[in-house]
Amino acid sequence: MPRHITIAAIAAACLFALTACDSGDDKADDKPSPSATASELTQKQKDEISKAAGIPPKPTGAKRQQLLDALAAVAPDVVRYEDKAVDAARNQCSSINGNGGKLDWAAAMRFTYKDVKTTEAQGAKINDALKKSGFCKV
Repeated sequence: MPRHITIAAIAAACLFALTACDSGDDKADDKPSPSATASELTQKQKDEISKAAGIPPKPTGAKRQQLLDALAAVAPDVVRYEDKAVDAARNQCSSINGNGGKLDWAAAMRFTYKDVKTTEAQGAKINDALKKSGFCKV
């Protein structure tokens, strides 16, 4: 039997075997998708999950400005994109509060975005500012 016919026959047999594996039982469809489950959480539940992870609530008003000012004092470029800086600070608090390793490196990575490059030395200053400002206390 020529080689290409053998390969085609094997491929057809595999395809037939795969289609025959369907049991017709749609139990998998009964389970909600992970994204549907996550969207069903209340805001209070989301806040509790964030708090348990060591992430402070999103600051608004004067608290937001205090955070941005504290960050700008140690690494001025990171506040060029204010929303990204706030999100990075909240996520960095998770590492700080969880006694994570390589905190300076983690801060440098979190506060590097678009055209903003943050060094580990700046990351150390950011960590110090977040701790001293009390922002990371949950």
